Amino acid sequence: MSSNSTLKPKKVLFIATRQIGDVLITTPLISKARELWPDAEFHFLGYRGKVDMLHGNPDISEIIETSDRPGFGEYLSLFNRLFQRYDLAVVTQPSDRAYIYGLVAAFRRVGVLGGHPQGKDAEDKSKRHKSDKQNAWKKFICMHTVDVDYFKQHVITEKLRLLEAFFRSPAELFSKPTSVTPPAGEPLTPQITNALNQPYVVIHPGPLTAYKRWPLAHWQQLITWLVKAGYQVVLSASPAKQDVQLNRDIISLLNDETRDKVIDAAGKLSIPQAGTLLRSAALYIGVDTSITHLAAACNIPTITLFGATPPTNFGPWPNGFVGKQPYQLRARTQTVGNVTILQGPGECVPCRKAGCLDKADSNSECLDLLEPSQVIAAVEKVLQG
Repeated sequence: MSSNSTLKPKKVLFIATRQIGDVLITTPLISKARELWPDAEFHFLGYRGKVDMLHGNPDISEIIETSDRPGFGEYLSLFNRLFQRYDLAVVTQPSDRAYIYGLVAAFRRVGVLGGHPQGKDAEDKSKRHKSDKQNAWKKFICMHTVDVDYFKQHVITEKLRLLEAFFRSPAELFSKPTSVTPPAGEPLTPQITNALNQPYVVIHPGPLTAYKRWPLAHWQQLITWLVKAGYQVVLSASPAKQDVQLNRDIISLLNDETRDKVIDAAGKLSIPQAGTLLRSAALYIGVDTSITHLAAACNIPTITLFGATPPTNFGPWPNGFVGKQPYQLRARTQTVGNVTILQGPGECVPCRKAGCLDKADSNSECLDLLEPSQVIAAVEKVLQG
């Protein structure tokens, strides 16, 4: 690979047009780019309502928000706003639209390439040929690209590798500790502050999709145990109807004594407020979702329940880790730094499918069979440590 270590862009655009978790995991890339180019101006393009993870980020001077489905007029005004304003666009998502934004915005581009079949489909030559064709134009317009690997390459490593072209030795990228930058905190509402009695544990049971859920009865057992052990429990959730309902369903299973020690914060916290809540928690327990990544970034003990998703690709990053890969693909329990990942049983784990039926509303047997006793054992170990 030819080095472009002499390139010193004055203006850089980072593009992450996906969910809030995808925005948070770009922060190590942004921090590393800041080390490379201390005087450059950094802007960020993301979806409206999905960029709160960058609240107060010291490296970003401007955030540009766009709809996830812009109309023609919005496209036009966005293109006018972006057109050739930047020396470099860093495309952190493999979507066609993200690449088009990068093409419009900058003279040079680096980008993530997706679409390669993996797992059992990896041997399918027709699928591989199709993805090569889809990626050809993206490779053509980029000075450097990084292939996605959903099983072996951690997503933070994938993003950092976008900077390989600017180092004489790519190994330099991973020779120092890497950390995720959480958003700056904001004060909690008096309603929540007044209800809190230390020590408390934050639980976030609601993922974006059903196949990442842990059964209601399992949450009931875990929360009952935590309250008996002397902890208050804060149930966190987004304002989405399904997440608010999930919290209500869990609370409805608790007896009165346990329920008195549970605060339902569903829909009551902004992302910066969630960061404030997490920083003072004794522990966080959650499923594979963006708030779990935020908890790890806030440097508190974080226990996360993984099913179909490979932790080697999307496990919450243990802040300060040195190297490319913190995790094993398969281990019932593994702890690195402040993060403990628990996986359910089964030879198929992790399959990287949308649950057992490969549909978003499917269940995942590996999570159904992940016993509360395994989680409680991990909690005891963390709290005693």
